[in-house]
Amino acid sequence: MDSIRVATDDVFTKKEVRSGDLVMPLAWTVYAPEGADDLALYISLHGGGGAPAQLNDGQWRNQQVLYRPQNAVYLCPRAPFNTWDLHFKPELDEFYHRIIMMAVSHLHVNPNKVYIMGYSAGGDGVWRLGPRMADTWAAASMMAGHPGDVSLVSLRNTPFMIWCGANDAAYNRNAECAERIAQMDSLHRADPEGYTFEGHIVPDKGHWMDRVDTAAVTWMAQYTRNPYPRRIVWQQGDALHEHFYWLSAPADELAKGKEVRAELEGNTIRITRCDYSSLTLSLSDAMLDLDQPVRVVCQDKTLYEGRAERRASTLRHTLSTRGDPAYCFPAQIHVRLR
Repeated sequence: MDSIRVATDDVFTKKEVRSGDLVMPLAWTVYAPEGADDLALYISLHGGGGAPAQLNDGQWRNQQVLYRPQNAVYLCPRAPFNTWDLHFKPELDEFYHRIIMMAVSHLHVNPNKVYIMGYSAGGDGVWRLGPRMADTWAAASMMAGHPGDVSLVSLRNTPFMIWCGANDAAYNRNAECAERIAQMDSLHRADPEGYTFEGHIVPDKGHWMDRVDTAAVTWMAQYTRNPYPRRIVWQQGDALHEHFYWLSAPADELAKGKEVRAELEGNTIRITRCDYSSLTLSLSDAMLDLDQPVRVVCQDKTLYEGRAERRASTLRHTLSTRGDPAYCFPAQIHVRLR
């Protein structure tokens, strides 16, 4: 963790994230007693979008006072772009990751209590960032955004809230949000232990919902991330990721729409779908009994059976690679599927 703290010193002291020519200014407020730890982090994305910088600056300032979560750090990033997709361009996922590392190492945030929310263009961002970084969030809430073509299947283990005014007809937001509420309901009915959600099409409200959506803060706060879910559904989105929970896929095979489904049953890992030629399974004692043999099966074919050895080098490698203490694993198994 000391290395993460050093790596994020500039983010903390300068209140910005930089990468090349891109700069993401940050503003945050700590709503907790001085010296408190185990804090939550709410990343709150501003509205605006495809508009002049001055308008987006104003929306960023407005976002900073919209919500007041307690026992938490409330952090608003100013998007480094002024385009319609200002919050969810693929290169920004690493920015949010660095924000979280900074908050964990400098602001006493619990990495399993990180939430994302956003209004209007910020809601557009949550639609995309919620699923593609689902292994990061304890919960997410989308306010008055448009889902576009996003798939929701990766939200299996991430509680998700949807808010839209019933009269918010611009870009067909109200109808699109209602359709996505129905999709989440269908996913939950098919998999009752997953896809926790709540959806609100608010009567008599337009794009501005007169703050009724502040209920999302309390709703999200009841959830804590489980970094080791027993069932995973992982579908690649617009930003390609090599890792998701305890699964890793080959970097040279990543493509939008590729999917993996896996389940952990005792000391058996069952792969029910995999669009890659191989997978790496990262394991910890919190997931299974590493003192006993581990079995990996796919379509009744045994891919691996034996001990998964704990190694200090694996701990160091996974912490360095993932930058998240929850994803610091002592053992890994590599399996080939074809």
